[in-house]
Amino acid sequence: MAPPPADTLYYSHNLNPRVAVAVARHLRAPLRFVRADPMGRERAAFRPINPNTRVPILVEPSLTLWETDAIAMRLAERFDEGFWPPARRAEVMLWVSWAAHHFTSAAGVFYFEHIVVPRYFDRAPDLAAVQAADGDFRGFAAILDDTLASRRWLVGDAPTYADFRVAAALPFAEEARIPLEPFPRIRAWHGRLQELDAWRDPFAGLD
Repeated sequence: MAPPPADTLYYSHNLNPRVAVAVARHLRAPLRFVRADPMGRERAAFRPINPNTRVPILVEPSLTLWETDAIAMRLAERFDEGFWPPARRAEVMLWVSWAAHHFTSAAGVFYFEHIVVPRYFDRAPDLAAVQAADGDFRGFAAILDDTLASRRWLVGDAPTYADFRVAAALPFAEEARIPLEPFPRIRAWHGRLQELDAWRDPFAGLD
């Protein structure tokens, strides 16, 4: 792999890299976007910039970051602090943490078993795992749905990284069979996110 130019975002079309690309494009960050497969033939070349050999990876002249949330924070610092507002960092972080440990953790089981497994594994989806995650997801979704009764966005009056992070699995909801039907406010909120070009189609014009 040749040395990257300044400000390169390596990505794939999977769940977390999708969020990173959506953030970058929403913020109009002047990055070079490179689709990569560090778990495949390029693995050895990527290990020096991410020992996990996964994407996304943001490479700047003097800084390399992996992990979607760190990349999003960095891009917000550089290009639009309002996307991760300094005065409300803790509120955004609350939702980032809640998504990681609860909402997207449960939704991720649907994503993994119904999308990742058929593409990359020689086995059937683990329906017992899906069933176990179903109750967790519905419980967390009810919390989110209730929260959205009194607000259009999770933090403040405009989309922030809190919205992008919590909604990470929702673009895959139909294919992943994530049960959103009982949660009209979540569906309406994600509909508002879908009005943002960068969220609806972050890979437009990219590989």
